[in-house]
Formats: sequence, structure tokens, C-alpha cells
Amino acid sequence: MTTALPTTAYADVRAHLLAGHEIALLDVREEDPFAQAHPLWAANLPLGRIELDAWTRIPRRDTPVVVYDDGEGLAAEAAQRLIALGYTRVSLLDGGLAGWRAAGGELFRDVNVPSKSFGELVEAERHTPSLAAEEVKALIDQKANVVVLDARRFEEYQTMSIPSGISVPGAELVLRARALAPDPSTHIVVNCAGRTRSIIGTQSLVNAGLPNRITALRNGTIGWLLAGQTLDHGASRRFGEVSPEQQAEASARARAVADRAGVRRAQLGQLPVWLAEAGRSTYRLDVRTPEEFARGHLPGFRSAPGGQLVQETDHSVPVRGARIVLSDDDGVRANMSASWLAQMGWEVHVLDDVPASAFSERGNAPTQVPPPEEPIPLTSVATLQAWLADGPGTVVLDFTPSVNYVKRHIPGAWWALRSQLREGLARVRAAHPEATRLVLTCGSSALAAYAVAETARLSPDLSVSLLDGGTQAWIDAGGALESGETRLAAPRIDRYRRPYEGTDAPREAMQGYLDWEFGLVEQLGRDGTHGFKVI
Repeated sequence: MTTALPTTAYADVRAHLLAGHEIALLDVREEDPFAQAHPLWAANLPLGRIELDAWTRIPRRDTPVVVYDDGEGLAAEAAQRLIALGYTRVSLLDGGLAGWRAAGGELFRDVNVPSKSFGELVEAERHTPSLAAEEVKALIDQKANVVVLDARRFEEYQTMSIPSGISVPGAELVLRARALAPDPSTHIVVNCAGRTRSIIGTQSLVNAGLPNRITALRNGTIGWLLAGQTLDHGASRRFGEVSPEQQAEASARARAVADRAGVRRAQLGQLPVWLAEAGRSTYRLDVRTPEEFARGHLPGFRSAPGGQLVQETDHSVPVRGARIVLSDDDGVRANMSASWLAQMGWEVHVLDDVPASAFSERGNAPTQVPPPEEPIPLTSVATLQAWLADGPGTVVLDFTPSVNYVKRHIPGAWWALRSQLREGLARVRAAHPEATRLVLTCGSSALAAYAVAETARLSPDLSVSLLDGGTQAWIDAGGALESGETRLAAPRIDRYRRPYEGTDAPREAMQGYLDWEFGLVEQLGRDGTHGFKVI
């Protein structure tokens, strides 16, 4: 018999947030419904990914965890999965999202809302300088002494960028700007897709005291398109190396900003003490580029490039009130990233005096995950190929993110969503009454492995197995692929389509997104739990 789960009221969650006590408020719906409405400090951890992500994202098992949905019936199952993973203080939000709304709680739209609303507050309080797209275009056309620095991830920059723009992701700006604009009379323009990263990037350079004129491209690539101008696609201009003198100057500037923001200092020897401390969560994050991280990082640290960490803090650090420790090897990127996190109300420490020999780990950080239910029958790529060639009795279910499925998948495979597995299987069975076996896959089969036992319970008359090595093994073996939304067993709600994403966003969606950002400061005031203090 299942024990009734405890509940936590809206007022208690709010009291935790206001007091700065640790709490993880988890929305276990898929990303799209989460993005439609959620509390400011809610973190999205979809039901179907709990086994893969929980131990990494919520490192302390006795963290107070409050789970909710919006009446979909996901929260109770998510809570049970968290308890099975060893979390000891799991409760349901009283009344779910409807209860939060009924109690007078503010609800926010979109994703990464704490960071985006903070960016709007920074601009409102610091009057971050900006130029309209038409003014920046005129400077470029006139071949003025101007350099455009794109503060997004390189992959986003490649999708669409301002003509002549150079990719310099946010945390790199203070470190790299002097090398890219050594002449103090050079005008530096910082852009992103919308507003947040250009505001934070511009204000980073202003806070660091660079002598150049520094402005944000107002409203980013959205503003550029709304002004009727053309973007580049597939650009590859990236920052280069900096000299020792430029690094030393940038390090001094960044340390001064961090000190003003209240960033704390730490030594490597403190980490074991903190990690053993009861009642406190400590996140260890390396804010350099992923390439640098792979070449060598501190044991136990995860890669979180600083610009994206500031932009996506709710994803990297879902436990509000936790301690954050940042590392780099240059004295710039960790201090600048920490300066923003401190202003967002986090207890953040930067590691000082770390010897180069300490960056001893190579490659990607290992992910700690629980073993799936045993046993898991495995099917090789060769066997699956033979079964598919033999007739219609074999059906492939692909649990990869839908964007990956659309890009490429095994011919005939159905895209499935674990949180809607029962409904998805009904659609597949109706389309394939002759099926005798199901083979589950995803990119590596890591996520699909957790769906095998559940699929077998829901389909007791079918043989259920896991593709060994996943779709990547199929690709490595030279297997054929197809693309597109060929067979969907569930709606594509696993990812929220950002209004600024891609190259075909409707003008009304882009303008609506900007209008939403403009209203965030007012929403912060109504909510009252943000704890932001802009220096």
C-alpha cells in the first residue's frame, strides 16, 4: 500500500524562499507546459528524466523537495521516484499549480525566468546603454571603428548573427574584449538573440571599467529582424587568444567587480568540509569553455560555461539557497560569473590559488545515475536490422528529445514520450496490430533503458528490449536514417520553442516576447521573492 505523500503549502514555500533556506521547487511537467506558467523559482525536471538528472541537479538527498504539476497526475509518481532515489524530504505542493495561483502566487511565462527578469532589473537600475538596430547597422555600413561581440553560445551564433559579429560567449567578454578592441576609441556593441545576455554582457564590460564606449544592441537579433535587416547564417568568427598582460588586466578588473558584489573567496581545502556538511548543498562548477573543461578540470566539478550559467541558473542550480563554488584558470571568468550570481542572491565562492596540476580530470564529468530495473534484454543493431527486414512485427520506439528525432531517426521509428507512455503505446498498437516486439532506443539508450520495464508492464503480450548502444550505434554501423515528424506517439511538448529561436520565427511572436520581457520588472515586484541586489 502506497503511503500518502505529505504536502507543503504555498505560504511555506514562500517562507523558505524569503528566509534563504534551501528548497527545490520542481515542476515535473514537460518543458512546454512548464514554460506556459510556473513560479519564479521553480525548476523544470520532467518526470521522464528524473532518474537521469536528479542526483546531478539535486546533489543532497535530504534537500527539501516540493513537487507539483497542473493536474496531469505526474507529481505523485515523480515524488515516488524521487523517494526511491533516496530523497527523504519530498512533498507535493498543496493544490499543485492551481493551488499556487489560488493562494495569490505570481506565475511567470517562458524559461530561465529568474535570469531574464534579473537582466531587466539590471537595465532598469543601471540604465545599461544601448543602440537601436538601425543605429548599429549605420555604424557597420559606415565602416566605423566598431566591433560587434555576440554573447550567446557559439551554436546559437552560427544559426543567425549580426553581420561582422564575433562569437564571444558571455563569461569570455571581460577576458577577451581588450584583445578584440585594443584601441580605447573602438566602440564595442554586445548582442544576443533578445535582451538578457546583451544587457548582462554590456554591463559586465561597463562594471569592469573598460575605457571603450560600450553599448548593447537593443533587443538583439530580434530587434535586428524587426527593423527589416538581414542576418548572417553559418558565421564562424570566434575570439582568439589573449596576451598575459591582457589577462592580468582583466583579472584585476574582474576581481574588483566580484569584491563589490560580495563574492566570497575559497581554497581547495575547504571543499571536502563543505561537501560533508549536513544541511547544505554545494555546487561545484567550472565556468570556462567546454573545450577547456575537457582538456583538464578539477575532480568533481561540472562544466557550466559562465555566460550560460548566469542565463540558465535555474537549470544548473535548481536548489535555491544552495552554495555555489566556481573555478577557472585565469581569474576572470569565475569572478565575473560570480559577480552576477551574488547579485541574484546566491552564496557564491570563487576558488583562489588553484595550482595548474589540480586540473587533473580529463573529458566529460561522469554522471551518477541509478541502475535501471533488471534485467534489460538487449538487441544488437544487426539483430534489429534483420527483424525490420523480416516484416512488420517489430516496432521501434525512440525516446530521444523530439528535436533530435526530427533531425534523424531509424526508419519507421515512433517518437515516444516517457511521461505519456500509456497513451503513446495505445497509438502505436492501434497503428501496428501485427506487432510482436518493441525495441526501445534513444541517442545512447541511457534514457530508454528506464522505460523498458514500464513498457513491458504495459505491453505484457509483446517482447520488449533495448537497442544496445542506442541510435548512435545504429548510425555508427551505417544504418539508414530518416528525418521529420514521421511518427509521433505523443505531442512534441518536451521542448518549448523560444520565440527568438531559429530563422523562421513570426514577427508577432518576436514582438510579443519583447513585450513580455519589458513587463518582468513589474512581475518581480508583485512576486517579492527574488532577493536581487544590483550593484
